[in-house]
Amino acid sequence: MVKDVKLTVKDGGCVYVLGIMGHLPTVYISVVAALDLIGSALLNETCHTNAAIFESDTFIIDEEDAQFMTNCPPAVTESTPRRRTRIQVFWMAPPSGSGCVLLAQRGLLFPKPLYGETTDKPLLDCCACGTAKYRVTFYGNWSEKLHPKDYPRRANHWSALIGASHSKNYILWEYGGYASEGVKQVAELGSPVKMEEEIRQKGDEVLTVIKMKAQWPAWQPLNVRAAPSAEFSVDRTRHLMSFLTMLGPSPDWNVGLSSEDLCTRECGWVQKVIQDLIPWDAGTDNGVTYESPNKPTTPQEKICPLTSLDNPQSPFYDPEGGAITPVARVAVERIARKGEQCNIVPDNVDDIVADIAQEEKEEDDTPETCIYSNWSPWSACSSSTCEKGKRMRQRMLKAQLDLSVPCPHTQDFEPCMGPGCSDEDASTCMMSEWITWSPCSMSCGAGVRSRERYVKQFPDDGFACTHPTEETEPCTVNEDCSPSSCLVTEWGEWDACSATCGLGMNRRERMVKMPPSDGSICGAEMVEVERCMMPECHTIPCLLSPWSDWSDCSVTCGKGTRTRQRMLKSPVELGECNEELEQMEKCMLPECPMDCVMSEWSEWSECSKSCGKGHLIRTRMITLEPQFGGDPCPETTQRKTCKIKKCNQGGLNSDERKRRKEDRKKRRNKQGREESADELAGCKMKPWAAWTDCTKLCGGGIQERLMTAKKRYKNAQLTSCKERKEIRACNVHPC
Repeated sequence: MVKDVKLTVKDGGCVYVLGIMGHLPTVYISVVAALDLIGSALLNETCHTNAAIFESDTFIIDEEDAQFMTNCPPAVTESTPRRRTRIQVFWMAPPSGSGCVLLAQRGLLFPKPLYGETTDKPLLDCCACGTAKYRVTFYGNWSEKLHPKDYPRRANHWSALIGASHSKNYILWEYGGYASEGVKQVAELGSPVKMEEEIRQKGDEVLTVIKMKAQWPAWQPLNVRAAPSAEFSVDRTRHLMSFLTMLGPSPDWNVGLSSEDLCTRECGWVQKVIQDLIPWDAGTDNGVTYESPNKPTTPQEKICPLTSLDNPQSPFYDPEGGAITPVARVAVERIARKGEQCNIVPDNVDDIVADIAQEEKEEDDTPETCIYSNWSPWSACSSSTCEKGKRMRQRMLKAQLDLSVPCPHTQDFEPCMGPGCSDEDASTCMMSEWITWSPCSMSCGAGVRSRERYVKQFPDDGFACTHPTEETEPCTVNEDCSPSSCLVTEWGEWDACSATCGLGMNRRERMVKMPPSDGSICGAEMVEVERCMMPECHTIPCLLSPWSDWSDCSVTCGKGTRTRQRMLKSPVELGECNEELEQMEKCMLPECPMDCVMSEWSEWSECSKSCGKGHLIRTRMITLEPQFGGDPCPETTQRKTCKIKKCNQGGLNSDERKRRKEDRKKRRNKQGREESADELAGCKMKPWAAWTDCTKLCGGGIQERLMTAKKRYKNAQLTSCKERKEIRACNVHPC
């Protein structure tokens, strides 16, 4: 956004209002305004210019909304990092006769504002009271329909999402900053392990760790796969929210929010934030396409958003410099508030309704037409430590009085922690969650790894905490340390059990960090699976396993279908389950190659010479051109030599002319006998038709002519009166 205005000063000392308006109320506008005396050079980011600049006292600013730039004192920018559509300052004109004045402004449209080269402007303190609970939902819109250029059909996905609610003293990532090792691993490998470790090491600067599972493929309709979501909390000191997730495959491209402030100036909590996301480059890899080979950026560059003019090979390239179509959308919605609130502005209707809805949700909304058994006792907590887990209880549907009214809620879950970790018992020792396991002490072979936690609250009775704060366990990175072995990462965390009750499966993965030095294929296992047991399913009439992965496409090229299945896990005796167990969808692979198709060869033509050496020619036609990489077409013309008789070198004598005359007479008599024979056979033939046009203009073609029956007699048989056909060569001269 660049627009410069040149004006001539007539009334010196007059005060003017300089206002810059924007048209996108949901983005940040960072504005720099300065004055340039009759200069052709414009103000740049570092204020270097060879033109005269007015002194800063020509500006009259309101410090609440504007300030002088520290690295360019004559220039004015905004003072607070909030969304805005305008900035305004007062300017006092120089003395009359000073000449032309150039008003130059620069606006930067970014998901977050830039202060100089980094967002080093301190955020405002939050004055809200109590806490607020939010749900963040991620909608991935990165699809072949919206982003068709070079879209990776087979491997497109979103990595596991990782983030946190945190204080202003901790920044996960920011435009103009450098990516940490955790951000780098998310950006290049899609691995959140290191990022989560960095977040948890910040201790009290972080309130909630935000996590969502990876999504394969990147896009599916919402009626097929629900958008992933996670819940988190904020308070007065930890009122910012950040997250990131990688779009893969890509060099180091991500989307996310950075330090989104959920605290309002009125000391309340934001009701809802919806923002479209464009990808940004982590500055650690030089690739320009989705599947560019690894090429580390040395030295590391700063995080910056991708633009449509970065590189012609980029999938987001637009020679006209248009805006990149967003690849995702994030919705952050407040779902509850706790504790006394102190917002200056009274709650609006949306705030009141949202909180009432949350309170009503906690009440039992069982329909009167559904008769249930009593709830079973709560199961044991899934966590035996102070890490957050969950427990469940169940009840059985005894009767459904109205079949048109569904009967939900046969299961109930609630969060929990292991023994000795209750928030309500002040006499117990409160421990933090375990920090992620450290890397194995050996890069090849057997070693040791460790993890730590700390005491969050000591017992009120003065006794010491006896819970361990450190754990170690053996680890093996690579059992085989030969040149054919490969270096792999630590195992990631176990996924949630695939079943909500009964027997299920847990799954975890790891990745190849360095392939074998001898060029062979890495033989280490990348996926590990184990069984997991949830509470029994005997009270659930329709319990289904998760959907399996989609099968391979039914064809190797072109249009086909693929399927996925799930299984009925509850016994048939509990009732009929009408849920579908198999789904099918269309799939499209690259078009199948089609080879060239030729017609049959024609008959050989007559010899091109009446004496001496000549040529016979035959041709065939192309009936279908090759497509999609099919085999090319072979030759369409073949020729071979022919020799009827030797030509005489001198003139013909009278005997030779007489002999040739007799030969012609014999041929005519023979032809007459054939025609009379045809008539005797029941046919009278028409004269020969004219020769057809030559099939080629040069290089040897063919001509045809036909003789058809003129009259059929009553005694003619079905096989009589056949058409006659003659072929001869034509245009045999070279092209």
